[in-house]
Amino acid sequence: MLTPVTARANAIETRELRKVYRGRAVVDGLSLTVPPGEVFGFLGPNGAGKSTTVKMLLGLVMPSGGELRVLGGSPADPAIRARLGFLPEQFRFQTWMTGQEFLNFHGRLAGMKPGELRTRVPQVLETVGLGGRGHEPLSGYSKGMLQRCGLAGAILARPSLVFLDEPTSALDPIGRVEVREIIEELRAAGVAVFLNSHLLSEVEQVCDRVAFVRQGKVQTQGTMRELMGGALPVDIRVDELNPGLLDALARLGEIHRQDTNTPGRADVEVWLEREDMLPAVAQAIFESGARLYALTPRRPDLETLFLELNDELPAQTQGVKSVGATRA
Repeated sequence: MLTPVTARANAIETRELRKVYRGRAVVDGLSLTVPPGEVFGFLGPNGAGKSTTVKMLLGLVMPSGGELRVLGGSPADPAIRARLGFLPEQFRFQTWMTGQEFLNFHGRLAGMKPGELRTRVPQVLETVGLGGRGHEPLSGYSKGMLQRCGLAGAILARPSLVFLDEPTSALDPIGRVEVREIIEELRAAGVAVFLNSHLLSEVEQVCDRVAFVRQGKVQTQGTMRELMGGALPVDIRVDELNPGLLDALARLGEIHRQDTNTPGRADVEVWLEREDMLPAVAQAIFESGARLYALTPRRPDLETLFLELNDELPAQTQGVKSVGATRA
């Protein structure tokens, strides 16, 4: 059962959500919980049911079964819909309008008053990098500018939950950084963000948690550390990897890779349980007599986990990068 409605209800809560098209379940038993103010990554290969899930969460498609609650209520409720923002991947805007006219139109659809729009429209145009361009027709906007304008529309009415479907696909690197900053500002303001993106490096940078879906089912979900078994990968470079150092590193963590093919240099990858074990690793290197050139903790690799979960990881690397993600 879903949790009772409260003043601070979860942004999204589903239980065994299903959608069947022509006898085939495209979403099959999907259970998710996204609390307020969380940036949640929703990942999976093409055809995994991501778009259908988003449409159900927005109230655009009716579920075939299961339970669904958005912002403590039903997405079919106009009061709930007014608190949702959405940037679709395949956006089709009214190109005969100017940017300001487009935002005013959609703001009125969201129930915003004319006085509020006069203040808010210039604010969001500035936020998305279109300050001073609102008087120009959308027909003259580049694809990246259209995407920025769509993002402005998604955050215009100060929503409590924003759905972003490939929000940086048409943007250059500077634009992607700006979108990440906007997402971080939304989170800081207590706004939940439901993010679908194929740019996994960006997902790693902004998401608090992620869920992987395949064939309409959640394969695994959690924080990056949880998905990678709570391990912290550490890359170490020394002048030599002697047996004593190897034994010491093996006692501290799990050795996943070592390379001693280059004269005068050895690389080893060790997975630690906790970050506070790093000083012990440095001490072990010092006591072994080896010279330390690099000790680099790094974030778990989301792309590797994605490929492994979808059986696309090259055979020679399987079992090296992942240490048992928690399956849903």
